[in-house]
Amino acid sequence: MDHPLDRKIATRALRTAVIGLGYVGLPLAVTFAEAGFSVTGIDTDAAKVERARRGESYIPGIANSTLQALIEAGRLEFTSDFAALDEVDAVSICVPTPLRKTRDPDISSILAATREVQAHLHAGQLVVLESTTYPGTTAEVVLPALESTGLKVGVDFFLAFSPERVDPGNADFDTRNTPKVVGGITQTCTELAQALYGAAIERVVPVSSASVAEMAKLLENTFRAVNIGLVNEIAIMCEKLHINVWEVIDAAASKPFGFMRFLPGPGLGGHCIPVDPHYLSWKLKTLNYTARFIELAAEINGAMPHYVVDKISAALNEQRRCLYGATVLVLGVAYKRDVGDVRESPALDIIATLMARKAVVLYNDEYVPALTLGEPGEQTLFSQPSSSGLLQAADCVVIVTDHSYYDVPEIVREARCIVDTRNMTQGFDDEKIVRL
Repeated sequence: MDHPLDRKIATRALRTAVIGLGYVGLPLAVTFAEAGFSVTGIDTDAAKVERARRGESYIPGIANSTLQALIEAGRLEFTSDFAALDEVDAVSICVPTPLRKTRDPDISSILAATREVQAHLHAGQLVVLESTTYPGTTAEVVLPALESTGLKVGVDFFLAFSPERVDPGNADFDTRNTPKVVGGITQTCTELAQALYGAAIERVVPVSSASVAEMAKLLENTFRAVNIGLVNEIAIMCEKLHINVWEVIDAAASKPFGFMRFLPGPGLGGHCIPVDPHYLSWKLKTLNYTARFIELAAEINGAMPHYVVDKISAALNEQRRCLYGATVLVLGVAYKRDVGDVRESPALDIIATLMARKAVVLYNDEYVPALTLGEPGEQTLFSQPSSSGLLQAADCVVIVTDHSYYDVPEIVREARCIVDTRNMTQGFDDEKIVRL
């Protein structure tokens, strides 16, 4: 297409900004800068901005040397001043969208970022929302705010949605090689967003609207949440039937078609799977429809930490020990293997429930040196150094997160009682091991 923005993209004359420098925004800013664009990263967290300015990466997978080289080349800068938006041709909004305690969407960060973009919106600018949200947010929330400036979408400025697909800790897929879905308010919006992201990302998948792009993201993670809920319930069924669920899954996965392998676990964690389906469920409630699969999966997955605690109690009983006063060592509190992110981690609920039942809880996680329970400052635990003595001191060792650094033979050898929620002890036949 022949458009001034398209020509700027082709010649790398375009200047872009990324609002939000977390696990999505910083990698995106780096990816754009590596593609030859001049990028300004903006965040309200002054400490985060200062670290980035010094070339200190706080995101796994981004090396300090990478940040420093891009900063020195003049292609990457950081600020907390939204006035920088006056000088850019494109803006990507990558702010967090958590759930409130009532499980309703919290889009306050999107609203705040939109107000800043609105205040600095100028003719010819492209705005792309990346934050996961409910279908209709781009068209019903962001668009009216931007058009209140008197500028017309598709003519004076351009607006699209392109969902983030970051998978922390994934060594195979990053921002650059993960396909990018984009959907604009108008066809021109889609084409310009496609051109911008296509200049930095290997594959861009255009769709017909922003709402389709918003829904696609929610489908991806709802699919995972529902299937994890299914296999978690299968694990419970297998226990009642005295069948090894892990062997059942291995057998089913031998089928080369029509089956996708999902594994049971202690519950859902992370920034996406436990959260995103609720955005869709909430939206449908406003239309007088109940998203039954989502609600049921959330019920099953949300109950898994309590199921694990019951397993711990039963395992201790077999050792003639009660949970009250027992020392329980939790191995791994991050929500997934080899990352330090504890957002929505099932370990938090497991530990809180154990403490409520008067167990003495210790934990080890090299990725999470300190763990705050409840409100900030309410209670903080600290990771205990891994050792044979630590394993021997515990009445029960619970494997919650299967970090690759764990020495499974040592755990099996030294622990008196093991509850394994990740099947790390597969191949070890010992009566003291209890698996999901």
